[in-house]
Amino acid sequence: MEFTRGKNLEKVILFYGFTPLEDPEAIRLWQQGLAESVGLKGRVIIAPHGINGTLGGNLPSLKKYVNATKKYPGFKNIDFKWSDGTGNEFPRLSIKVKSELVAFGSPHEVDVDKNGVVDGGKHIKPYEVNKLVESRGDDVVFFDGRNAFEAKIGRFKNAVVPDVTTSRDFVEEIESGKYDHLKDKPIVTYCTGGIRCEILSSVMVKRGFKEVYQIEGGIVRYGKKYGDDGLWEGSLYTFDGRMAINFSDKTKVIGECEKCGAATKDFRNCSTASCHSLILLCHECSQMPSNLSCTHEYSETAPEFIG
Repeated sequence: MEFTRGKNLEKVILFYGFTPLEDPEAIRLWQQGLAESVGLKGRVIIAPHGINGTLGGNLPSLKKYVNATKKYPGFKNIDFKWSDGTGNEFPRLSIKVKSELVAFGSPHEVDVDKNGVVDGGKHIKPYEVNKLVESRGDDVVFFDGRNAFEAKIGRFKNAVVPDVTTSRDFVEEIESGKYDHLKDKPIVTYCTGGIRCEILSSVMVKRGFKEVYQIEGGIVRYGKKYGDDGLWEGSLYTFDGRMAINFSDKTKVIGECEKCGAATKDFRNCSTASCHSLILLCHECSQMPSNLSCTHEYSETAPEFIG
């Protein structure tokens, strides 16, 4: 995803940083003014544990935002992930203060210091993920840290996909005993940009999983390095107007239409006014209005904003 002068100047950045913030509201006001001043749209969450955001705009504006944000001491080491945009990813700018960066439903589950999450999984770079699999083979377990429906269109090969609808389900899911047989195996947690795995890996470590890793930069960084020639297969669901992105022009379509079973990676918004669900449909089935309403049968629920 290299930048080309005069071409495709619309970009999207995905980022987070865990650091103690004494005054989240003051950070929110600063971030609001900064993002507005350079004309960005998207979503940013501020919490006592740090910051989490996805923003879209033109390249010069995003660079100004990144440079200014990194000047705050607690945010200087934030890893900003870049991808191509269209300019239509977000309808508006939303910057809010919440109790958690990711809604696991347990704000006190995670401890942070100036270096990030305390006692989380070990960060490994994409090439180290491949090396780990080369050396440990089938003992390595990929553990999906996203909501289950996201894995329908893309996941690491042979990954464990927990049966969770939202991040709030993870603690109970881990404590259920379903995965106790994996406690002595090398576990590689993964999610879109890495933030959910910061928390998930900590949850797992605290509950007796002995060797837990998280991919530095998440699926976004792994896909940028290996495209579709690595251990990832399919498309990546995104929490913006793009809905899904591919890492190359040879991406395998692994999703299946909920109506006819045809290959697809396209989620559609439910047409029922009070509903916020997503339905995985092929092009042909999406042309039938009756298929776009969850009043006929259950559909997957769209998750809260996370990365």
